[in-house]
Amino acid sequence: MVAREKESASLAKLLNVLDRLRLECPWDRKQTFESMKSLTVEEVYELVDAIGEQKSDEIKKELGDVLLHVVFYAKMADEKGWFDVSDVMDSLVDKLIFRHPHIFADTKVEGEEQVLQNWEKLKLKEKGGNKRVLEGVPKSLPPLIKASRIQEKARNVGFDWDKKEDVWTKVKEELNEVEQEMIDGTAVDLEGEFGDLLFSVVNAARLYGVDPNSALERTNMKFTKRFNYIEEKSIANSKPLDTMTLEEMDVLWNEAKNI
Repeated sequence: MVAREKESASLAKLLNVLDRLRLECPWDRKQTFESMKSLTVEEVYELVDAIGEQKSDEIKKELGDVLLHVVFYAKMADEKGWFDVSDVMDSLVDKLIFRHPHIFADTKVEGEEQVLQNWEKLKLKEKGGNKRVLEGVPKSLPPLIKASRIQEKARNVGFDWDKKEDVWTKVKEELNEVEQEMIDGTAVDLEGEFGDLLFSVVNAARLYGVDPNSALERTNMKFTKRFNYIEEKSIANSKPLDTMTLEEMDVLWNEAKNI
């Protein structure tokens, strides 16, 4: 109970600070929903970076920045007479209770998979059953993440492979189509085939329990580390990268792999 009182006091303090900023700070006063959008996306990515680095102080700071954006939007909405932060939280609580009938009602589930399937079915009911399965996927999501979310939502209503091993036939089929298009296709068609190949690889990652976005970022970081090693060696040897042969770079690349 003491913890809840502390949390309520902290939220009240934050809201009071924001009230004053909207009144007295020229920058905060002029912000709108539109002007804040790109900043919000940036803050979320900074939070993701902090989580990836597993630095608790940074995670705390970035969570605060994201929370600021939530209450900032609610404050602007309150000024328009739309809703306030209490309405936001009440709506969230209602949604969580509605979508967890296995906790707050008498629905029985046998595991995580059924929880996810029920979640999607309940989301469709929230708009009288007229909501489309893929409507909840934000249009502005990065394509790799969007592909993963599309496939997850399709899976939760039963549209999925019977056996996960079968996905490799699809991956090979799409790879063959890319190779064929490179021989006799157009640039537009080749882009489409590459898209199909990437989509099928994302599907395979999902089926094997791998987050494709995290997997690709892991490889990005690995490549960056190894390439930076090559660049550092080139500087130390006073030999610019653009004067090195591919074979010379490959030797350094293999060195970096063993570090």
